[in-house]
Amino acid sequence: MNLDLREYSVRTDLAVESKEIAETAHGGPVPGLNEQVEEQDGIKITRLDVTNEAASRQIGRVQGHYVTLEVPGLRNQDTELQEKVAAAFAKEFTAFLNKIGVGPGAKTLIVGLGNWNVTPDALGPLVVENVMVTRHYFELTPDQVAPGYREVSAIAPGVLGITGIESSEVVQGIVERTRPDLIIAIDALASRSLERVNTTIQVADIGIHPGSGIGNKRRGLTKEILGVPCIAIGVPTVCYASTIVNNVFDLMKSHFNDESDDGNAPTKQIMGMLNDLSESERLGLVKEVLEPLGHDLIVTPKEIDEFIEDVANVIASGLNISLHEAVTPDNVASYTH
Repeated sequence: MNLDLREYSVRTDLAVESKEIAETAHGGPVPGLNEQVEEQDGIKITRLDVTNEAASRQIGRVQGHYVTLEVPGLRNQDTELQEKVAAAFAKEFTAFLNKIGVGPGAKTLIVGLGNWNVTPDALGPLVVENVMVTRHYFELTPDQVAPGYREVSAIAPGVLGITGIESSEVVQGIVERTRPDLIIAIDALASRSLERVNTTIQVADIGIHPGSGIGNKRRGLTKEILGVPCIAIGVPTVCYASTIVNNVFDLMKSHFNDESDDGNAPTKQIMGMLNDLSESERLGLVKEVLEPLGHDLIVTPKEIDEFIEDVANVIASGLNISLHEAVTPDNVASYTH
């Protein structure tokens, strides 16, 4: 059974969510997806490989490798947990680089996508502020660079509405002049799940398409376009109002079933026909009601100001540890602004 996820109007940038949607529609595991899941210290790590074109079509994701860290506790602003997440992210990112064949000497360009004037979209620029850049030392004083560091440069190219230039065009010009061996692009994502907003980090080796999660499909940053391997790092900071309403229906169904000794009877009485609709049908109904009113908003939690700073530091610290052998979880604080 071949499914095309274009039939589903749920918008998400997360591979694990696309897999969940496909498995629900497929009625079980999707052939061609290899998944490893482990959980420790409140950090759930999912490694997902999309191995063939059939699986790619069914989940609506490009063939490649995806790693997702889910940490519900990140919302609590727990400094000790943030340090553990940074170390876990660094470990996973190092393994990810090894898996796709990127060596320790690869010259790296970090690209912070997004609008620094809009808090939920400022993740990329904030990470760029906090990563350790070294290219100028390698260019100007190479004999003074100590062992354990690699050549790293970083740029926050802004957004089309500010610069009038596509981010991909800016990065392409930089790649042509500086010739990095690897690009790491960081961007804010959209999620279909309230629980994953502000708590999830995704790494993928398939590049990135700015705005794809909110329906703006524009020229992306990929190996095919730039000629350089491109790794995408993203955190969901927003979801659609229609998605939230749709999730509420699921929560209500679960609540009514848990509160009753009579199975689905109370749910059917209270929710009526909504109880029998599939997720895509229900979401389509919600969007049909909201969009004419202009109410299908892109929503972010009120704590986004604190969170975006915290998760940017987590990612920057993890990258500093992973990219530079001289930086460790014990001394990373001295390298992160």
